[in-house]
Amino acid sequence: MKVFRNLRVKLLEENKIRKYLAYAAGEILLVVVGILIALGINNSNEKRIIREKEQKYLAGLYQEFKTSQRKLAELIAVNHQNYEGAKQILQYMSGDSELPDEKTFSELLFGTFAFDVAFNPNNSLLSEMINSGSVKDIRNAELRIQLTNWISTLEDIVKQENDLGLQREKVIDIFRSDESSLRTVMDLSGVSEGEIGLKPVSHHISNLKLLNSTTFENNVLHFVISCRATEISHYQPLMEDLNRILELLAAETGR
Repeated sequence: MKVFRNLRVKLLEENKIRKYLAYAAGEILLVVVGILIALGINNSNEKRIIREKEQKYLAGLYQEFKTSQRKLAELIAVNHQNYEGAKQILQYMSGDSELPDEKTFSELLFGTFAFDVAFNPNNSLLSEMINSGSVKDIRNAELRIQLTNWISTLEDIVKQENDLGLQREKVIDIFRSDESSLRTVMDLSGVSEGEIGLKPVSHHISNLKLLNSTTFENNVLHFVISCRATEISHYQPLMEDLNRILELLAAETGR
């Protein structure tokens, strides 16, 4: 009988241990499940916050690039106008067109060389995103690459614009000497009185002799080549990139 009692006690103790272990395992499992649920909720909240921030960034970028698109279109028009004006001057010099009068030539000179060309895109939000590392939060891989490449592309544009500006300055430099008259250009194109408030002089030095200057022709030719390269090799591809970025942004923001 004593043996049976000992065995019964032993079995009861083992049963208690199994129940305790099962209870402990259940408690551990509940804790683990609770932690996983909490982590899941936290991750879900973080993803939601990131997605909301992404949408705000994308909406802001769309507005920035729309403004840049307008600026670039206007700049392309100015550069093309300069290019066509310089070509007209070369046609006068080659005898392909009847020589202009002083007023027409002055207006052509001013319209062609008075305005510098420099693209100034709106990049404040994009720069903020790059500096903060927020570009990585954009899920669209193509858009992310396009935005990253945009800044480096602009650096190449600046180099070309600097060369174009240099060629423009070389043409303008001829008006720093006694060979030609900047005052004639300003007076006869209406700039002196209309924009500066200077009364036109009664006698003007003619600039038509520039049409027989090989130095002037060489400088204008360099300017024409640089204008053409700026438009075809830089501005047009840049506009294509800009339009593609806007397409991707529009798709991501449901526009």
